[in-house]
Amino acid sequence: MVMTDLNFELTGRYRERNVWKPFSKVIAAPNERIAKEWAFATIGSKHHLKRNYINIKTITPINGE
Repeated sequence: MVMTDLNFELTGRYRERNVWKPFSKVIAAPNERIAKEWAFATIGSKHHLKRNYINIKTITPINGE
């Protein structure tokens, strides 16, 4: 059985210094849970943040074209 990745758009905000900044990111993942984990990993790695400084508000599947 082959699983195909779906595209998910994640929106939310992250804390940089004392300011919360919005973000929107499209991630290809097999399901919403993994998309959320990858968002925490990539944003946290890029901005040197722990998970409690990243708030994900919405996870929306995007239809492929």
